[in-house]
Amino acid sequence: MAVTAAPAFAQDMTIEDLALATIVLYLMVATVLVFIMHAGFAMLEAGMTRTKNAANIIGKNLMTISLGIVVYYAIGWGLMYGEQVASLFGTDNFFLIGDTYDPDGTLEIDFAFQAMFAATAATIVSGAVAERMKFGAYVAVAIVMTGLIYPIVGAWTWGGGWIDQLGFADFAGSTIVHMTGGVAALVGAAFLGPRIGKFDPKTGKARGIPGHSMPMAALGTLLLFFGWFGFNGGSVLELDGELIGFVIVNTALAGGAGGATAGIFTRLKNGKWDVAMMANGILAGLVGITAGADSVALEMGLLVGFLAGLLVVVSVTMFDSLKIDDPVGAISVHGTCGILGTLWVGLVAIDGGLFTGGGAELVIAQVIGIVGVAAWVGISSAILFGVLKAMGQLRVSEEEEIEGLDVHEHGVAGYPELASGGSYSSSS
Repeated sequence: MAVTAAPAFAQDMTIEDLALATIVLYLMVATVLVFIMHAGFAMLEAGMTRTKNAANIIGKNLMTISLGIVVYYAIGWGLMYGEQVASLFGTDNFFLIGDTYDPDGTLEIDFAFQAMFAATAATIVSGAVAERMKFGAYVAVAIVMTGLIYPIVGAWTWGGGWIDQLGFADFAGSTIVHMTGGVAALVGAAFLGPRIGKFDPKTGKARGIPGHSMPMAALGTLLLFFGWFGFNGGSVLELDGELIGFVIVNTALAGGAGGATAGIFTRLKNGKWDVAMMANGILAGLVGITAGADSVALEMGLLVGFLAGLLVVVSVTMFDSLKIDDPVGAISVHGTCGILGTLWVGLVAIDGGLFTGGGAELVIAQVIGIVGVAAWVGISSAILFGVLKAMGQLRVSEEEEIEGLDVHEHGVAGYPELASGGSYSSSS
């Protein structure tokens, strides 16, 4: 048997090449973990909604990751990391073509990792607009989120723009990813209005519309928790073992504290252990630590998880009182707790926190960053949703909503054995 020679690149590999390959491998694993989060979002959202809309939910999540990668490749990456104009947006590196990004050989894997983040910001919107939005309208939202809204936020921050120059600190995206998605979700839910039957017409009080599968929602939550170790751990972006370990522990503590706190709080508040709120508490804690996983002490990571677990319960109740229908609690988890996590860095960061001897400079930068991002996302998404609504393309008809989006939007039942005469009952 003939023995073939090893490829030339393997024979000539240097220590520097090996170090680069190791970093790429580390980022590849992190990218895969964040990709798995999209399966988590799909399962969580589907489980917390009704059977008649299950295929629609899965379709939106499939389209988000598919379109998100392509659109971010074509447009988003360049806007975020290209040569900037007035510290506002990039002007080159579209389609990964250009020489102003200096990745030391990691351009492609850096793009792949960031593309997962772009799709995450978009998919947050999906849950808040579930069960009543036209599929085509959601596709338009996913395109604009990954191609324009999120990349501009990224350009201002991680891309070295005006917010970054203030000293704003958001390690893995409590504001940049999660609040961005949360604000857009709030705008979308407001433009759409509530689902039929969500609020009592006489009292105005919110009615529970139970999801069809709590086990599916729990699986989605655990997949998200699993993937978050890549979301935060990968954001170190280099092989600093001590820092990666610190980030992972902070992430675990905050997620655990959030879930436990939300569960106990709902038991004290309502007399029942609310499983859906436990799931949202876990996610709230994870969002809360994402900005400061690298910069707040472990006990502060635990504390922000505790606070997020309380805040998410209060926030969900508040939005119900405002007649904002959010089927999965995305606005509260990602928007409200994203703000908490970003402010937390300004207050308790080991270096520069207001309560750790650093003065007010960092917390002021955090507030300005939050307000700037919220203003951009709020205005741009309001224009987008407003145009879709004016065109009559935003919300499905009453008949379609009652019978379910699966059949009307996709021509298929998510659960065929539950279909009756080709449609679903309004309570399914």
